[in-house]
Amino acid sequence: MLDERSKSLLKTLVERYIADGQPVGSRTLSKASGLELSPATIRNVMADLEDLGLIASPHTSAGRIPTPRGYRLFVDTMLTAQPGRLELEAQLQPDQPQRVIASAAQLLSNLSSFVGVVTAPKKPSVFHHIEFLRLGERRVLVILVSPDGDVQNRVIFTAQDLTQAELAEASNRLNANYAGLTLEAVRERLRHEMDALRGEIAGLMSAAVQAGTEAMAQQDEQVIVSGERNLLTVQDFSHDMGSLRRLFDLFEQKTQLMRLLDTSSRAEGVRIYIGGESQVVPYEELSIVSAPYEVDGQVVGTLGVIGPTRMAYDRMIQIVDITSRMVGQALSQR
Repeated sequence: MLDERSKSLLKTLVERYIADGQPVGSRTLSKASGLELSPATIRNVMADLEDLGLIASPHTSAGRIPTPRGYRLFVDTMLTAQPGRLELEAQLQPDQPQRVIASAAQLLSNLSSFVGVVTAPKKPSVFHHIEFLRLGERRVLVILVSPDGDVQNRVIFTAQDLTQAELAEASNRLNANYAGLTLEAVRERLRHEMDALRGEIAGLMSAAVQAGTEAMAQQDEQVIVSGERNLLTVQDFSHDMGSLRRLFDLFEQKTQLMRLLDTSSRAEGVRIYIGGESQVVPYEELSIVSAPYEVDGQVVGTLGVIGPTRMAYDRMIQIVDITSRMVGQALSQR
């Protein structure tokens, strides 16, 4: 536990470093903190904070900089951000979901001067219509149409060779009895109705439901990234090509981003991930401020800002918080 004096000096040090990007010395800290402390006392407190792993001393300077652990303490206990008070001139107009999330990613990037990321809204796995087309021996094309007109095609292999007439029978049965249900509900009903169906038709319908589920899952796993080039001008990264290369690999592969943002979607409100804290954000120089967004009261995606650990967290919280609300409103009005 830190005493109030140590907390005040750490808070001041973090705020000065975020603002200036330069290691903070005891003289600067004395002036900025407003505390009537001798330089010797401040140096002793800084030494204690360094022993606790909250600040560090670069080799090239007598000043100190925050460590990821110091940033985390600052964010958790000292940040005085007021989410929702940032005035944004830009608005997201109700439109196709793809355009809304692309606009949101660009908006996040422009406002933060860092990288904006948004996951595509997850759609309920409901089918409106299904067709089967025989491609060859035991090869069938499944054509799955969602309620909003999206079409997914998948090739499946059947246990037995089926004629086009048998395929038509299966599609007619599915469309007549299951259209409008979620794929999970269809799978559950098929499990109970297997005995009433011919074996090959039951197998085909089960395979089609599985293919549709996989198609919907792949469709959901989409993340829009905007503003990667902004990191080229960030002082913290510009002198370290190795760090930049790792970051651009992260944006290109997107797998880790999806894992992180999926974790964020299960949290309430704005979350802050500081580099090096977990395997999800493996880069110590990187922080992510994220929040889920809702459509009609249901969480359907996540968005956030990615930038250096030296970022203005209070402003980023406001940007992310308001943008998540705007995205939810734009998609709910469709």
